[in-house]
Amino acid sequence: MRTWTPPRIPELPGSGQAPRLFNTATGRLEHPPVEDERATLYVCGVTPYDATHLGHAATYLAFDVMQRAWLDAGIEVHYAQNITDVDDPLLERANATGVDWRALADEQIGLFRSDMHRLGMIPPADYVAVTERIDRIAEAVQRLRARGLAYPVPTDDASPGAGDDLYFDTRGAEAETQWRLGDVAPYDRELMELLSSERGGDPGRAGKRDPLDPLLWRAARDGEPSWGTVLGLGRPGWHIECAVIASEALGPAFTVQGGGEDLVFPHHEFTAAHATALTGTPLAHAYCHVGLIAYEGHKMSKSRGNLVLVSKLLNGGADPSAIRLGILAHHYRQEWEWFDGDLEVATRRLRAWREGIERVGEDPANAAAVLQRLRQALANDLDTPVMLATLDAALDRGVDDPALIADAAMALLGVELREE
Repeated sequence: MRTWTPPRIPELPGSGQAPRLFNTATGRLEHPPVEDERATLYVCGVTPYDATHLGHAATYLAFDVMQRAWLDAGIEVHYAQNITDVDDPLLERANATGVDWRALADEQIGLFRSDMHRLGMIPPADYVAVTERIDRIAEAVQRLRARGLAYPVPTDDASPGAGDDLYFDTRGAEAETQWRLGDVAPYDRELMELLSSERGGDPGRAGKRDPLDPLLWRAARDGEPSWGTVLGLGRPGWHIECAVIASEALGPAFTVQGGGEDLVFPHHEFTAAHATALTGTPLAHAYCHVGLIAYEGHKMSKSRGNLVLVSKLLNGGADPSAIRLGILAHHYRQEWEWFDGDLEVATRRLRAWREGIERVGEDPANAAAVLQRLRQALANDLDTPVMLATLDAALDRGVDDPALIADAAMALLGVELREE
């Protein structure tokens, strides 16, 4: 699937450092291994409805900045992202609104691409919809079944001839592969079962070998989309989709698997389990997650109806660089709260920077030293609040090389200081 036009990224003198990143799986700051000066990154994409809200933007902005850090360090980046364009929440929204699910997905994917382009996000090299890989995913499930790691669960409401649902054998995978439950998500069993029930799992379903076993293949039901495959009529489960798309795009043991904090379990845990069972190699070297955003006192969620949509902010006249600054004022791992006044604060900061880049001060800051401090903060787990404070101080004084600082803000933060 096509992406969007990439942003301008100026070249800066010298070179930055490969960033240390917080690995959720280990609970430590680490330098994920980068082979042959090439990093590989997979970030879970949207389920295309209610796109693009501010939580989405914060997630993709974090990994946009991560790529900018690698690029500034002279490291090539291969970035892949999926689109979950067939899933229960999308189908439920389509049914509730009386819209064909494919039309809803196409509309929302187009809006997401537009938002990403307008915000200056680096596009993925591989942008893959689940519906483009149904056969490949079904073949992967068939391989798991042949290994004894997928099993049927009686399914009374399946369409005639569709067979049963197929589930992943968690305990079997622990015995047969190097993956262990908890490798990605450092949670206890009680919390895992709670999160499974809240995040698309079905721990209470009868016939499963373990309550946490995730769905690999959903047999066709009347009124639901399905595809004829080696498994018969049906559609994939959630985690196997990303396992196949990520592994095929980037190969096994890629550098970073990324997404929002709400994907740690069960999604990233079982994506890693499926990929390890299929390839014999761990999915990724590091798992990086972005903190969730609340809105004026409440968790931002589709069910509550309090989503802050990027398109509405942009169409209302918000500067894309101001939206970026409003998000970058918080460390990507931080859980925080957006208030309507935050956009005005970010807009004032952007205005001050643009005035400061033109200021001729009596004692201007040394631009080369400012760039070095920006790179140091970026290499320290993408510490954008420190980067913003550094530019606040420098541009309040004025700098001796405005062009260098304008290029640095654009290259490292994606913030445009030269108004057209």
